[in-house]
Amino acid sequence: SREGEPIDVAAALREAARVGVTRVMQIGCDLPSARLTIGLVDEHPQILGGVALHPNEAPRLAAAGRLETAYAEIAELATHPRVRVIGESGLDYFRTGPDGVAAQQDSFRWHIALARRLGKPLQVHDRDAHEDVLRILAEEDAPSDTVMHCFSGDVAMARACVARGYVLSFSGTVTFKNSRDLRNALAVVPLEQVQVETDAPYLAPHPWRGKDNSPALLPQTVRVMAGVLGVSVAELCEVTSATAQRLYGPW
Repeated sequence: SREGEPIDVAAALREAARVGVTRVMQIGCDLPSARLTIGLVDEHPQILGGVALHPNEAPRLAAAGRLETAYAEIAELATHPRVRVIGESGLDYFRTGPDGVAAQQDSFRWHIALARRLGKPLQVHDRDAHEDVLRILAEEDAPSDTVMHCFSGDVAMARACVARGYVLSFSGTVTFKNSRDLRNALAVVPLEQVQVETDAPYLAPHPWRGKDNSPALLPQTVRVMAGVLGVSVAELCEVTSATAQRLYGPW
């Protein structure tokens, strides 16, 4: 949960299945959660995983002299056959000041190289760093399967990502009343490049904004997205499901 209390994973999966959400991507973006992810994908056939060091982790680990050791463990965990994406990695200038930028960018480049080496998709975290994220993705020749996690850019950035073939993944933020610019960005994305996510336990969709999010709330985000895209809920579900399978393989 957002308060750090353990989540009953089996119960969350049951609740999700009741509303038609039967497949889950679990992301571990620090060492403890990456290790947890391996246990979850081994235990639950509904769950696939991703592992990486979140951009806010990189400066902290670098300052402690533990970044190289952390890289080595992430690289090993990433070879697990049910780990199907490298991420989330990227840049986050919201919480990390200028002194942490170099470590974040170096870490981002390392994760892009790992994804390319393993032939797995890349999931990108981008917060208040749009220009640098796009620049580094281009400089490092990001994998053809790159997912912009919890997309937060404007129409111009959405068009730039679409042109590169990236998949843009939208969370509950797209339902917020003050997110008109984000809905405008969604409207210019081809259906085949759209993905939907929770970012649970954060970013619960309206009218649950500020509460714990979970896969069971995903349908509300899907309904809003279908309205923006001018398609039926059923069509959006069918296409995003097919895109997930293309990106991550069979569950």
